[in-house]
Amino acid sequence: MRALISVWDKTGVVELAADLRDLGWEIVASGGTSLALAAAGVAHVDVADVTGFPEMLDGRVKTLHPRIHGGILADRHKESHREALTHHDISAIDLVVVNLYPFSSNPSIELIDVGGPTMVRAAAKNHHHVGVVTSPSQYDDVKAEIRANGRLSDETRHQLARAAFATTAAYDADIVAWLDQGGALGIATEDEELPSTLHLTLERAEILRYGENPHQRGARYRVTGHSSWWDEVTHHSGAALSYLNLFDADAAWRLVDELAGERPGSASAAIIKHANASGAALRDTVAEAYSAALEADPMSAFGGVVALGGFVDEELAALVASGPQADVIIADGYSDGALETLRARRKSTRLLSGPRPEPLERTFRTSGALALVQTPDLLLSRPDQWRVVTRAQPSAEQWIDLAVAWRVCARTTSNAIVLAKNGAAVGVGAGQQSRVVAARIAGEKAGLHARGSSAASDAFFPFADGLEALTAVGVQAIVQPGGSVRDADVIAAADEAGVVMVMTGERHFRH
Repeated sequence: MRALISVWDKTGVVELAADLRDLGWEIVASGGTSLALAAAGVAHVDVADVTGFPEMLDGRVKTLHPRIHGGILADRHKESHREALTHHDISAIDLVVVNLYPFSSNPSIELIDVGGPTMVRAAAKNHHHVGVVTSPSQYDDVKAEIRANGRLSDETRHQLARAAFATTAAYDADIVAWLDQGGALGIATEDEELPSTLHLTLERAEILRYGENPHQRGARYRVTGHSSWWDEVTHHSGAALSYLNLFDADAAWRLVDELAGERPGSASAAIIKHANASGAALRDTVAEAYSAALEADPMSAFGGVVALGGFVDEELAALVASGPQADVIIADGYSDGALETLRARRKSTRLLSGPRPEPLERTFRTSGALALVQTPDLLLSRPDQWRVVTRAQPSAEQWIDLAVAWRVCARTTSNAIVLAKNGAAVGVGAGQQSRVVAARIAGEKAGLHARGSSAASDAFFPFADGLEALTAVGVQAIVQPGGSVRDADVIAAADEAGVVMVMTGERHFRH
């Protein structure tokens, strides 16, 4: 039996080669792998001695030779293939161990692997006869099976081939993305944000408890070979995550991170239920922010996701544990005492901590063969760029409330109206076909807090009736995109009511 080994990542390769040698295998190795095996005293044959041709072009050509690929690709069941091997004095290769140049870590021409993917694809194509190993994580299982059975089973070779083709597909996808961005020549041949083709490969990171509903299966995937902020999240305790737990935790954590930027030095907290905020707040401390977020809608907070933009000590943990049951709590970190308190009083709650989310590059929606792709909905305009269109001018406090309302509204399902007061969302009207109804719901949820509050609308008011629904409950300042053909009528109604109106020029529909 013969194994060809050519790896960039040398992790475990000496032990693998030594074990195969002990089992009677012949080892052929190339380049740096050959040097590593020689240094460790593992007997092997250098690939140049097999091909009769030295490595050339600074290592660009090592294994691209019929004596290598003939040995990999020969169909052992075909007499003509066996005769060809004999005629050309080529030995069959039974195992190919290759991992590729780490292109994605430092994209460059010299890290575009050619020989490696060629050997991997050849071995994967001929997996009826050849095993192909593309990751050090596979070494132990491969060694154990060969040690136990003398060979790899059909099922194992099939699974290894599948993993191999997934590896080369992801590798090529990274190269295409790099070329879209300009590549080595700095020539961006594509729309970088929405290129003519997208080559996205995903690897399953974890099986979730279930999908949106218990009868649906769910899993978390990540871009192959890459990690996301979620890979660094620690699950301290509680039940396994479901699809909605993860979906809402991501939304809550992003909102907390965005809110913190509205008033530097402040602490933020948010409570999310079914992708929408039931409450969110900025305060001097995380405990105060949590209390304000909870006060907005304590009934809806039950079973939601609590995001705390800071470190949780025992005192804060006791406060949160005394509130409504949460499915998930996510924070920057916890003291040992905080974890003990929450575990004791909220046994099923999933306690998570992790880094803040990285910015989104694109968002995707799929339906069968249809994929809708867009750039992320960033809040590009800042309050200092907004336009006050009424005679009344916002106070300093109203500017903060308008910014908070606008931020929460942009992350709420449309049509959306959000009321904010004293740096906290106090009423959220989400997901309504009518903007007037959304305004009424927001006012109803805010109750007495509506008087003197500020409101945000995710899109323009087509008529003055939405504005009137807000002023009827005591709203004193409103932020909206503008852009209606009746903007002048709406502004006139605001002036007549004596309220502030600010326009951002940005719509934030969310579906």
